[in-house]
Amino acid sequence: MKTTKTNDCKLITIDQIGDRRGHISVVENNKEVPFEVKRIYYLYDVPSGEERGGHAHKDLKQLIIAVCGSFDVIVGDGETEKTFSLNRPNKGLYFTSGLWRKINNFSSGAICLVLASHKYDEKDYIRNYNEFLSYKK
Repeated sequence: MKTTKTNDCKLITIDQIGDRRGHISVVENNKEVPFEVKRIYYLYDVPSGEERGGHAHKDLKQLIIAVCGSFDVIVGDGETEKTFSLNRPNKGLYFTSGLWRKINNFSSGAICLVLASHKYDEKDYIRNYNEFLSYKK
């Protein structure tokens, strides 16, 4: 059972250094990212109206960043839902384990960067919402 709640997710501001040449933002393990990153992946070319996610993780933590464009992350704990709109490359959503997530409303050209605390493990996924609700009880 995971007692995590939607309020356990939080927006993190990533330092932004810039001048007339542009900006740079840096993320480091256990600093801006509140865990050690073991895997990085990104979503792109998501067609209009499509949704990603639709699952939960038993142990995995993530930092989700809109490096280009925008999208919404809907977080649920089985009782409440909260929507985070990501649209700045220096803002990331810290996403803890034990929460259902959906990502939708992708703008044209959006790129969703995900920093993950574990390597891919299918056994960590809960892909059925009713199984997720049972897991939360």
